[in-house]
Amino acid sequence: MKIRKVSPVQIGLAVFGVIALIFAFGGPNGLLRSRGVSATPPQSGFRMPVPVVQVIRKTIPVYKEFVGTTEAIRNVTLQAMVTGYLIKQFVPDGTDVHKGALIYRIDPRNFQASLDQANAQKERDAAVLEYSKVNHERNALMVVHGDVSKDAYQLATSSMHQAASSVLFDKAQVELARINLGYTMIRAPFSGRLSRSLVYTGTLIGTGTQINTLVQLDPIYATFNPSEADLAEIQKYRAKGVMEANVNVSGNPATEYKGALTFLDNSVDRSTGTITARVTISNPDKVLLPGQFVHVMLHLGYRKNALLVPQIAIGSNQIGKYLYVVGKGNVVEMRFVVLGTKFGNLIEVKHGVREGESVIVGNQQKIGPGMPVRPLFDKGRSGH
Repeated sequence: MKIRKVSPVQIGLAVFGVIALIFAFGGPNGLLRSRGVSATPPQSGFRMPVPVVQVIRKTIPVYKEFVGTTEAIRNVTLQAMVTGYLIKQFVPDGTDVHKGALIYRIDPRNFQASLDQANAQKERDAAVLEYSKVNHERNALMVVHGDVSKDAYQLATSSMHQAASSVLFDKAQVELARINLGYTMIRAPFSGRLSRSLVYTGTLIGTGTQINTLVQLDPIYATFNPSEADLAEIQKYRAKGVMEANVNVSGNPATEYKGALTFLDNSVDRSTGTITARVTISNPDKVLLPGQFVHVMLHLGYRKNALLVPQIAIGSNQIGKYLYVVGKGNVVEMRFVVLGTKFGNLIEVKHGVREGESVIVGNQQKIGPGMPVRPLFDKGRSGH
């Protein structure tokens, strides 16, 4: 028997004919139905379940947001006012100290001796003054009767005044010695936190030697730089009263501190077009340290009837910000929106949605415009 050789072209034509026959019978399912076998039901009725939240209307606070840095209200260098050996440091480096706390002690013996010497000189001159007063009174009586000359009386008067002046001088010397003795005890001029010590026990230090630095941490400043465009709006609201502010670290609301605007500079920096402003905030736990970057939210007022949606509902593409809304027939609609002020986990939508509309807050990657969905109300993100 002779075997006929089949070309590749003929094989391709045969396969194409079989495919055409299958589709003529309505595809694979059509062939199954023609043989009495039930086919898998189509998936056209499936609707993706999506969590939704209704757009709400609310009165919200209006803020201006800035990036700033913390700054100590007071930052001083502790310096020696007298010369002597440092004999003791009473508190460790980095300690929080109260106003008046004893931090360092310089050897006081020389200054105590100077104070004792000044006191002794004062006592001596006080005795001379006492005698001079008695002598003056005696000469005053005798000069009337001519028992002493006027010159002797005037000499007694001069001696009394000189003795009185010596006592005043001695009192000043005693006070100076007492001040110098007090300088041997270096105390905190205000409550704050110490830095690291620059000298150590046993060091001979002189007048002006820097010993340590002390910074005040509570309260503390948050300094920021509003633009010239923001200045008019800030001044407008500041004229109405105290402007409150919220300050947090790295945008974390858990680290939020309350404060108020306490300083607005009197000139705009022409090189940057900004002005220096300062918020004073309470820092009782002393977590904030000078030099940290912070977010400053300056409270300007309140906006009534703001439309709010969860921030998680907002998407972004090359055209702008958008969100998905469940439209008529539970079909997805893409809405491009204009956003406003943030309010917790919500954000204001100035244009693009209406109150009561259902906004999709989950499964956004699995849906698209025109897709039928099954909305599930998400109470956890409702914002009510």
